[in-house]
Amino acid sequence: MKSEQHLKKLNWAKHQKRWFGKWHLYIGIIAGAIVAFVGLTGSILVFQDEIDRALNPDLFKVMAQKQKLPVEEIVPIIKRNYPKLKIDYLMLNNFKNPNEAYSLLNLKSNEETFINPYTGKIGGKRIHTGSFIHIVTELHRTLLIPVAGRYICGLASLCILILTISGLRLWIPKKWKQLKSVLTVRIKGSFKRQNYDWHNSLGFYSSPIVAILSLTGFSITFSTLVIPLLFLLSGKSPQGVAQLLGAKSAWHAQAIPLPLTQVVAVVKEKMPEGYIGGIAFPANKTGTYRLDMLSGNLPKQGKREMLVIDQYTGKVLLNSRKDFPNVGNAYLGWLTPIHYGSFGGRPTQFMALIAGLMPLALFITGFIIWWPRYQKQKKGKKHKKYHAALEETSEIPLTGKELKPAKINIPLPKLGEYFVINFKSGLKYALIILPISFMMGALYGLPSGIMIQPAVFVVAFSCVIVCLNFICALLTEIFNILFLLPFKKGSHKVTRYFALSTGFLICYLAVYIILLNTGLEVF
Repeated sequence: MKSEQHLKKLNWAKHQKRWFGKWHLYIGIIAGAIVAFVGLTGSILVFQDEIDRALNPDLFKVMAQKQKLPVEEIVPIIKRNYPKLKIDYLMLNNFKNPNEAYSLLNLKSNEETFINPYTGKIGGKRIHTGSFIHIVTELHRTLLIPVAGRYICGLASLCILILTISGLRLWIPKKWKQLKSVLTVRIKGSFKRQNYDWHNSLGFYSSPIVAILSLTGFSITFSTLVIPLLFLLSGKSPQGVAQLLGAKSAWHAQAIPLPLTQVVAVVKEKMPEGYIGGIAFPANKTGTYRLDMLSGNLPKQGKREMLVIDQYTGKVLLNSRKDFPNVGNAYLGWLTPIHYGSFGGRPTQFMALIAGLMPLALFITGFIIWWPRYQKQKKGKKHKKYHAALEETSEIPLTGKELKPAKINIPLPKLGEYFVINFKSGLKYALIILPISFMMGALYGLPSGIMIQPAVFVVAFSCVIVCLNFICALLTEIFNILFLLPFKKGSHKVTRYFALSTGFLICYLAVYIILLNTGLEVF
């Protein structure tokens, strides 16, 4: 009995390796080049602020004086001195740096104007969309392909995640004695051996950060799916997001816009410990002030929060601190910093930089592994075709041809029983992957001492992927039951997929509720 169970486990392990191997191979071949390019451009963007300032010192640098003018004082000066200058957004670039200029953005013309924060005078201009960093950003997000490019890059992020998970499964050695061999590179080995070891080692050591960057990249691209789902998981209506973000000022014929001093006074009352990082001005009569607030909780970027204020009454229409669920603040304040590594200062930025280069390194080493095998397989197929043709024209059968063993049909259990078996397996796998996900986030934040938030973030946003996967599994199983089973064409594989997905969903939802819906202020 024990030997039978052991044999089943071995067969299942082999099946898993084959299955994960196919996913790893085909996705690597089909999407490898795009994945590598997205990672490479992402590495450049890790230090986008520093690169932009190094390339354009005349625009960003100013001579330090006594004190920078606050936003409520400098905007009237700019409007008085430059009445034709349209201001859609004012960015207080690194407000605490005395040598940093402010910048204004005209969304229609894409013109960026740099303002001396001590005098209110123009220091320089540029077309924002023509800057090096903006071009790299567009390459990273869209490959410069309108509309479709954004989703191609989003799916590339998902491909990186699948490649990382499948690669880790393939990396696991059969025996513990082999652990050292998969963790190190045999420098004295042949080129083929070294290349294989580098692929294994680089993939394993970079997997925590690469997985997190791909998860955040997917969440940024598919925000229209992710944000409503996060609100729904937190017990809030998805429509509420649109209502909050789409709030309008109460305009009427006699309405007079408030001076900026009063708007800023409201901001200081609601968030006295924060400072204004940027301000979006009303676009029309029903437009609102949107203020991006920062606080010095984090070493690099600061915790981003948002206030939306009625331009006539000063009423706060949205306060992200109160109106967003805990995970909503995670999306607003932590998503971009975690994606670019800026949440923990230089240590996490360098980690993100190296992780961004990994898809390119793994694509090259993976291609070197695959190409000789592909060539060998191609020759093997030609050899088989030649022998088949020879056998057709010959009356005497060729010797040495192996006979295929007859297939043994093992009866599968009933559908309900089969679901329960795989559901339990799903629970088991989820309970293994959950702590690994948590540890991945903690490892990312370890060098900076910020571990809890990235760890919880990874679990929370992994839950979104699990939910989306469950929806796909549910729809597939419904199709299987309604249209395939009645004609005896139903697939047990579909049921297995649905059962495994259900197990994952229950585990992740339980942990999500405990971490984010019980009053714990993580973000």
